[in-house]
Amino acid sequence: MYRVFDIILATIAVIILSPIFLIVIPILLLTGEHKVFYLQDRIGYKNQTFKIIKFATMLKNSPNLGTGSLTLRNDPRVLPFGKFLRKTKINELPQLFNVFLGDLSIVGPRPQMKVDFDKYPEDIKERIYDVRPGITGIGSIVFRDEEAFLTASKEDPHQYYANVIAPYKGELEMWYQKNKSFFLDIKIIFLTIWVIIFPESDFFKFLPGLPKKDL
Repeated sequence: MYRVFDIILATIAVIILSPIFLIVIPILLLTGEHKVFYLQDRIGYKNQTFKIIKFATMLKNSPNLGTGSLTLRNDPRVLPFGKFLRKTKINELPQLFNVFLGDLSIVGPRPQMKVDFDKYPEDIKERIYDVRPGITGIGSIVFRDEEAFLTASKEDPHQYYANVIAPYKGELEMWYQKNKSFFLDIKIIFLTIWVIIFPESDFFKFLPGLPKKDL
């Protein structure tokens, strides 16, 4: 049922959003480093590696520059048009094709790079991808502006991610697995759209029982 729902929803989304693709692709071809898509290894279902597809928003060599896998607010590695794509989450839209390939669901735990996946507690690493990862999920909503959290922290960004963000993300995803349902997935999809439009809104009231921590 979930796979059928994913395919139907991804197909509808591609049709509706195709004008955005037709606008973004030529802009990326003509600006920045003239690269449209960015493929990156991520940890997916049953901890298997796959290539996630995104619109290119950063310098090609960005993983080897600055803070590596972590992106801060006003990160100099982000290209000018990339800032807009990241803020609006348009850079995530090509992941709809990962849904067709079976790498992703519409809703699920966000797939991590191995360097960030290794920062999860061991018990979380063993269980987090027992369900297929998603384009969006509860972690995507809570950490809709992860760059701001990392930038505001007084700790080294990598230490803060390992000590605070990764454990909390793991806790959120375990909550999702425990409460997973078709209705919850629909709610998460609508809340994802809601927090993009109203980023300061209090979405916790729509998700009773969701773990909440001060960051």
